[in-house]
Amino acid sequence: MKRIFLYLLALLPIHLLAADYVEVINTASVKHEAGRRVIYEMNVGSFTSEGTFSAAGRQLGELKKLGIDIVWLMPIYPRGGGINSPYAAIDFRQTNAAYGTISDLKNFVSQVHNLNMEVWLDWVPNHTATDATWVTTHPEYYVKNGSDFMHPNNYGDVYQLDYSNADLCKAMTDCLKFWIDQTDIDGYRCDYISSSYIPASYWQTTIPEIKNYKRGKTITFLGEANIVGDATRLKTVGFDYDYAWSFQTSLVRFGGSGVYTASLKTNVDKLITAQSDISFGRMVYLTNHDQNFNEKEKTLTEKYGENRYPLTVLVGTAWGMPLVYNGQEVGGNQALDYFHDTKIDWTFPDAKMYHTLRTLSALKHAVPAFQDGPTLDTHHTLTWLLSDSQNVLAYTCQYGDSEALVVLNFGTTAVNATVSGIAAGDWSLWLDSQTISEGVSRKQVRLNETNNFELEAKGYQVYVKGTFSEESSSEQSSNISRVLDSHFPNDTIYSLNGRVMDHCSLMPRGIYIQNGKKIIYRRRGLDNRL
Repeated sequence: MKRIFLYLLALLPIHLLAADYVEVINTASVKHEAGRRVIYEMNVGSFTSEGTFSAAGRQLGELKKLGIDIVWLMPIYPRGGGINSPYAAIDFRQTNAAYGTISDLKNFVSQVHNLNMEVWLDWVPNHTATDATWVTTHPEYYVKNGSDFMHPNNYGDVYQLDYSNADLCKAMTDCLKFWIDQTDIDGYRCDYISSSYIPASYWQTTIPEIKNYKRGKTITFLGEANIVGDATRLKTVGFDYDYAWSFQTSLVRFGGSGVYTASLKTNVDKLITAQSDISFGRMVYLTNHDQNFNEKEKTLTEKYGENRYPLTVLVGTAWGMPLVYNGQEVGGNQALDYFHDTKIDWTFPDAKMYHTLRTLSALKHAVPAFQDGPTLDTHHTLTWLLSDSQNVLAYTCQYGDSEALVVLNFGTTAVNATVSGIAAGDWSLWLDSQTISEGVSRKQVRLNETNNFELEAKGYQVYVKGTFSEESSSEQSSNISRVLDSHFPNDTIYSLNGRVMDHCSLMPRGIYIQNGKKIIYRRRGLDNRL
């Protein structure tokens, strides 16, 4: 039997309730500038049970609460080639009919904009499906071996486009303009830009052309490549972000080998050093659609084990712009077949991961110490601190007068670690692994230059320098009577922003509205599904 605990609040004045300060920060009516943003990769077909733009639009409030600023949509074009890959497009000027129409996409983008977020489309410049419209109407757009179309990398479902053909170059650029005109999107994630068949000169011409296409409209370009190390010919062509690909690979090796934190320092330092030679930002991540489905070790647990929690904090604070892959907020432990749009199972949320991610987003938004940027002087600085435990990684991030402290325990046992080099004074504990499963909180503390930190196994704490209001999730339970029921009452339950909470929704622990009263909802046990 499902056991759902409803904590019914008496009609208390709102000021008697401890505010969820993280949600206040993340849902504020403000559009965050580059450097203070979090990006979310969404496969429309997987994100909801309906798998449509319209259904995804109804869930945008949840992404806003998570602290998302940019929604990167995986390819939304009609699929072909025989194996149903979203990266095998039939027509670059149409939408996948299963997702909806161009008008539906436009409405989705409008909803995103109303929440002060952006939409970046996945763009596939290297190839089309073997049964694409152009194969018949413009065969001259393709590379051929004699009279045969060529399969890039021996991918049997796609044909290689020919960028030595000026008409093809213009056609592709016109498609980029098409989606700006038709749907008002804000950027492009460009697939496989390292392809040797796409010359750097194409990007050098196209990126500024698209950026200047509409006055007052900013278009951002994210390139799918480690430009710093692997595609260096593209360093100066105009991309705003690349993938910190080798950094993610190093984290997988760390998670599986049990080595100590020295290797983590080395790989973060490589990120920092690389920034001195480039003028674009780095996107950092633990997983995305490739890592989640195409690799042998797919889920976060398979890749990183219990290190997935402190590594999430590392990725969210150390360097660059963090990515959240759809489903990661409920634990990231489902392999999502994006060829067949496997539906995300929202019914078993990982509260620890969810609250950790949304707190990291709030830190990114509200604390300049976590500012990222395209150059060293526009990015926060990171300083390693001395710890007496080889399993504890401690560092400060600073930008201007703002400073934050991060302490991570990668050991398999609890530790009382001594950390030196801290700026003594008042600090606020924003994120604590020992309490985050119960919800967000904030606690004022006094730290010395050398301080002891008690951390659970795989534990983490994030502090912000200064004085902030204290927020305790436990205070929300005061003066509350508990009611045990075996089922949800028939009366509709709403989120605080008015969204109906239905059986397909992610409903974490928190405050909701029912029959005009506030309720606190808690899950107990894995069988407490909605």
